[in-house]
Amino acid sequence: MPRFMGFVRMEEGQGMPPQALFDAMDVYIGEQAQQGHFLDGGGLFGLEDAVNFVVRTGEVTRVDGPYAEAREAVGGWALLQYDSLEEAIAGQEEFAQLHAKHWPECTMVATLRQVPDEPPTPADA
Repeated sequence: MPRFMGFVRMEEGQGMPPQALFDAMDVYIGEQAQQGHFLDGGGLFGLEDAVNFVVRTGEVTRVDGPYAEAREAVGGWALLQYDSLEEAIAGQEEFAQLHAKHWPECTMVATLRQVPDEPPTPADA
């Protein structure tokens, strides 16, 4: 059964979602979990607590937040499982519709990406 990662990207500083969205998400996630679609997921803390390791030309640099240049951040994630890509797309659209309905002033992007069943082949293989 194909697995997918769902991401929510939004501009940092939009504030907390309204209680109505939290309530609707609880119902939606509960239903998706009962159907075997929602495997794991949740929201993330803001960028002020983020730690990044940047690799450039063989050197690793640690960069801690806050980030003045940050405009968009991943605000949440989900590991999902559906019978088909079409079902996964429909589920992600339903998830996005919850935000449009219960937090219309929010600007966000709900991204869906498939998780491969096999590890990728290295470039030098």
